[in-house]
Amino acid sequence: MRSARDHGGGIDAARAQYGGARGDWLDLSTGINPVPYPLPDLPADAWNALPDAAATKTLADAARRFWNIPDQAAILAAPGASALIARIPFLVQKGSVRVEKVTYNEHQAAFIAAGWQVSDKNADARVVVSPNNPTGDYWDGCDPAPLMIIDESFCDLDPTRSHMSMATKPGTLILKSFGKFWGLAGLRLGFAIGDPAPIAALAEMLGPWPVSGPALHIGALALSDQAWADATRKRLATDAARLDGMMTAKGAEIAGGTDLFRLYRVDDAARWQDHLAGHHVLGRIFPYSTTYLRLGLPAPDRWDQLEAAL
Repeated sequence: MRSARDHGGGIDAARAQYGGARGDWLDLSTGINPVPYPLPDLPADAWNALPDAAATKTLADAARRFWNIPDQAAILAAPGASALIARIPFLVQKGSVRVEKVTYNEHQAAFIAAGWQVSDKNADARVVVSPNNPTGDYWDGCDPAPLMIIDESFCDLDPTRSHMSMATKPGTLILKSFGKFWGLAGLRLGFAIGDPAPIAALAEMLGPWPVSGPALHIGALALSDQAWADATRKRLATDAARLDGMMTAKGAEIAGGTDLFRLYRVDDAARWQDHLAGHHVLGRIFPYSTTYLRLGLPAPDRWDQLEAAL
């Protein structure tokens, strides 16, 4: 049930092995908020006109306010953080990159595909995911590299832990994703924030109109809705605690995670995944651990299905 790059998701592959209609499956293999930002009615020109500079600026201004982006830092909206991750290794001449062994694996895959060498020591580039996926650990700010990528895709859960103050440092890029906290993975909206020179180079790589009109409109509204963000953080914390209670009652040990996904240590992760899949619940296991099981949060009306599966 895992792709070559070992992502979450994969309901189609799970269905092929365990059966069931797509709607029968409870996908807990990702860290996507199961209660997404409510979609507004969209103006017609969001669909039928090329995205203009005013819409792009409105989104950027909302992002600056929400994330407290320093004036000296540049910001680029992109069609998802993945589009940025794939292009960042081409910003400078290839060399060595340091990526944590246990983290989101798309970063390392992108650098290797671009011809970089992976190093576990000081390197020309470094990637940190903060909070880390899947452990939930936050980067301490130590040992930056000349090209420093800080992936804060899950940091909207706790803005006080952001490294946004580093966005003014040369060679630093901070990535934000709209698919996690906001629950709108299908919108394909992400951001690179930081040193104006590499941000400008990324913009050239993406070309004109990289973000769709609907994404510009929805993103600007969502990033201006502080009340929704505050209420969502409270709900996610409550739901994460509820999930911990259910899992520890069945013998799992809390090993880390965030309020969007929880990481558990179990006796046999593959057996747990197989058992849950037999009840049409998709969990996440990892090729580097036989005991790690990661679960996202169920939607409000799907907790009973998980409880029955456990």
